[in-house]
Amino acid sequence: MSDRIVSWHSNPSKPRFVPPPGAVDAHCHIFGPMAEFPFSPKAKYLPEDAGAEQLFALRDHLGFSRNVIVQASCHGTDNAATLDAIAKSEGKARGVAVVDPAISDVELAALHDGGIRGIRFNFLKRLVDDAPKDKFLEVSRRLPKDWHVVIYFEADILEELWSFIDAIPVPLVIDHMGRPDVTQGSDGPDMRAFRRLLESREDIWFKATCPDRLDPTGDPWNMFADAVAPLVADYPDRCLWGTDWPHPNMQDNLADDGHLVDMIPRLAPTADLQRRLLVDNPDRLYWGD
Repeated sequence: MSDRIVSWHSNPSKPRFVPPPGAVDAHCHIFGPMAEFPFSPKAKYLPEDAGAEQLFALRDHLGFSRNVIVQASCHGTDNAATLDAIAKSEGKARGVAVVDPAISDVELAALHDGGIRGIRFNFLKRLVDDAPKDKFLEVSRRLPKDWHVVIYFEADILEELWSFIDAIPVPLVIDHMGRPDVTQGSDGPDMRAFRRLLESREDIWFKATCPDRLDPTGDPWNMFADAVAPLVADYPDRCLWGTDWPHPNMQDNLADDGHLVDMIPRLAPTADLQRRLLVDNPDRLYWGD
């Protein structure tokens, strides 16, 4: 693997929708720069650099105030690039780390001091080679106060993950709603199963994100809007939103980030819902201290 890939739009449009003051892009990533922060030898993809300055320029262009930077799988468990970006953000970013389950409590405390507020467990086999549930549970019991666990999985393994999810002793955030098949609609089997998961615990949150990944009909992603808007309406205090920039592994389907932002009022049509989705909810999870 030597060819580096670009998975983001080079000239995103200015969105028509103007986010409320304090709005958070609660799901984005940092790639490198590779010369300073090498990628993991286990990485399944080799992206071009997409560093902090590029992320913050996009934040300002799209009208957001803050970011939650989620450790990308290409950096493995070395969170240095994410921590560097948080440090450069002047308090405008927090993060989610990927850690070796054997991480020490001292190392977890250092991540907290660096602005990390959660850890991520990835169950996508095309991105990770090993996802040891027993070790994940052990580290989840040692997290600093007010941290949470982020889980990334696909809808077809939700049932087999159920007991694992139920055993996690801290709040959870589900990336991209567990990747449901949005062509099934808001009441399809995948969305019904995901609603059962949300009903099973009051501390499960979700990201209403990635229409470009989940909607095969393409921009303007009407099926995604139709399937996801009812979920936001029914769980307004447990939803988050993010660009997913720089869109890992989406080099063949480059989304215009301005268009992604213009999806927001289709998911959250009122000012109250928009403020919960973009300001109040991420505030509670990431800036509650």
